[in-house]
Amino acid sequence: MKKPGRSMDWDGAVNAWHVAGGVYRMGRREWLTEAGWRQAYDDGIRTVIDLRNEAEAQRRDTDPVVGRAAWSGMVVVSAPTEEPGDPRFTAVTGPYLNDPAHYPENARLFPDKLVGVFRELAAASARGAVVLHCAAGRDRSGMVAAMVQDLAGDSGQDIAEGYRRAARGINERYRTHGPPHARERYLGEAELVPLLQERGEAVAQFVRSLDTRAFLLDNGLSAAELDAVRALCGAGVSR
Repeated sequence: MKKPGRSMDWDGAVNAWHVAGGVYRMGRREWLTEAGWRQAYDDGIRTVIDLRNEAEAQRRDTDPVVGRAAWSGMVVVSAPTEEPGDPRFTAVTGPYLNDPAHYPENARLFPDKLVGVFRELAAASARGAVVLHCAAGRDRSGMVAAMVQDLAGDSGQDIAEGYRRAARGINERYRTHGPPHARERYLGEAELVPLLQERGEAVAQFVRSLDTRAFLLDNGLSAAELDAVRALCGAGVSR
């Protein structure tokens, strides 16, 4: 098992990290090459959970050409964290979630969606390791990863650092490849460092205020499913 917080060097993967136990995170799966899929499989990945909305799950012209056989032996499931275009949410976040200050609103408006993600994690635990991904691998992945780290018993500092690593990872992608649209841009160190300090603290505060375990149980995750997720995270069962 890889050390938590380690960058994963799957070929083509962007912003890929080990979160806790058998849980990993990354940006778009379409960035992976066939070699990258084989490497992920060799690292034990058997389930890919796509946190994006259905319309986002498309190949781009710049993505590598990869046949479906590349992820043979893995299960790919869709588990969006939000209702796309919900005006209550976009009034707070704008077109998409890109700030941990808005994670609590995501949890408030779409608790069933987040429980759905953890239900998929519970189901995946019987197959092997799991990689979560959104588009950039920063905020939707970051929100769920922080909840996973909370269940795993990580400290607030570790949870904050998990977000900061991923935010740095996609920022570096923007430096080398350019941002995907005008709402994103590459940030130099003078601007990036204080922003990451603030946002990392916001992520840690989110899970501490949420109480991940209670939130999931109160919103329909079963105790058995929670135990399966905790075991996947390397935390054992909750009693």
